[in-house]
Amino acid sequence: MVKLFEPFELGEIRLKNRIVMSPMCMYSAREDGQVTDWHKTHYESRAIGQVGLIILEATAVLPEGRITENDLGIWNDEQLPGLKELCQKIQENGAKAGIQLGHAGRKARVSGEIFAPCALAYNENSNLPKMLTVQEIKTTVLAFKKAALRAKSAGFDVIEIHAAHGYLLNEFLSPLTNHRKDDYGGSIKNRYRILGEVISAIRTIWDKPIFVRISASDWTKGGMTPQDYVPIASWMKEQGVDVIDVSSGAVVPTRIVDYPGYQVPFAEIIKNEAQMPTGAVGLITSAIQAEEILQNDRADLIFLGRELLRDPYWAYRAARKLEETIEVPEQYKRGWKF
Repeated sequence: MVKLFEPFELGEIRLKNRIVMSPMCMYSAREDGQVTDWHKTHYESRAIGQVGLIILEATAVLPEGRITENDLGIWNDEQLPGLKELCQKIQENGAKAGIQLGHAGRKARVSGEIFAPCALAYNENSNLPKMLTVQEIKTTVLAFKKAALRAKSAGFDVIEIHAAHGYLLNEFLSPLTNHRKDDYGGSIKNRYRILGEVISAIRTIWDKPIFVRISASDWTKGGMTPQDYVPIASWMKEQGVDVIDVSSGAVVPTRIVDYPGYQVPFAEIIKNEAQMPTGAVGLITSAIQAEEILQNDRADLIFLGRELLRDPYWAYRAARKLEETIEVPEQYKRGWKF
């Protein structure tokens, strides 16, 4: 049976445990998308806290692709020094460093034009996006490739492509937001096309692990379901994706009834039916809960979000609860005796 503190091999990348820090926007970047001191403290502390893999928040591949104007960017070389330093701080403290590459699509809250598969606003308070032309789609795919090149230069171990939570790539995948009549709309294969092109473009220059975050359920009639994502997961696997990070929701306004582990069944379906490694996320808070997911083969990695905001040292407490011995920095050994 797989344990929480068991290593996970991803080619030449070895995670020391199955704990992953889920990407979470900090809204603390400079307006030019650059790293600030907040990011250095925030991410380094979780590495000291013995998280196996830390994935940076959604980092925009284009300025109009930011969720807000205080989100990180990776669309120009001026942003590289801060990202490189951040990556090194994480790695120096024993964690692997990942970066989530994203484009907010119609949910971007920035000045100027915003873009989407179709000219449909997210809600009555949102700006109306411009429908991307085919040429603009190609430009966006190229932006993801250039961002991956910068991530490679900065030294990251993992790239996660953000195709969830109602942002651009998710907007293409969902029939609720993609009403196009060209090669990028209609069938599920066509709606997948831009994501497939992004994966292929990144794979031409990146030989380390690729994760993709998806919204496995739109929680709305006529939207995507976990079963819809089984063939998509198979296509991603064929393209060289290593892990699917299984979240849900947020492509359209809707009510989600959540409870501890409410998204775990989605990860389980995709893992077992597509034979694809998955990460489970969503109200996972305790060590016992996390290990149950792994031991019952429901997912391969445990993504923690708000729990790591509350407690950067969650892994130490989990190890004590599970009676596991883990590494502790020399400076902290007085406080953590196993």
